[in-house]
Amino acid sequence: MRGTLVGTAVTLAAGALLTAAMTTASASPPTPAAAGGRAGVTRPVLVDCFFHKNVRPAEFILACGDGNSRLAGLQWTQWGPNGAKAVGVNWVNDCKPYCAAGTFHSYPVVIRLTGREQWKKHPSFQRYAQMSLTYTGARPDGFNQVMTYPLWD
Repeated sequence: MRGTLVGTAVTLAAGALLTAAMTTASASPPTPAAAGGRAGVTRPVLVDCFFHKNVRPAEFILACGDGNSRLAGLQWTQWGPNGAKAVGVNWVNDCKPYCAAGTFHSYPVVIRLTGREQWKKHPSFQRYAQMSLTYTGARPDGFNQVMTYPLWD
């Protein structure tokens, strides 16, 4: 009986440590005060497909339904109340002959976030309302050099 109790305690402790190790500061949503740096001023957040708050994410899914377009390797040079700017790569599935059998291709892009608005789900936060991608070289078939998307609320 004592061996079972010790084993259970060790298992619970290991689980708690694993959970703590997997939770990072970047995974924690910013608080309105922490996001702004100054009282009364908040930096907008980027809302993802799962309605999580993000600040300077390294990756971002554009096609929430199927994941066939995503941004990766994002390097942010600006993030503030007047907008955000990054460079990165847009990975887009060509869906040829169909999406499940398609091939992902990378396209260098400049990302701009604009349109600071109150976030309906969390009114104490401002969110970016629009994302523009500027393709700096080749771009996917059917895409303009600049593509603009509304962002989730």
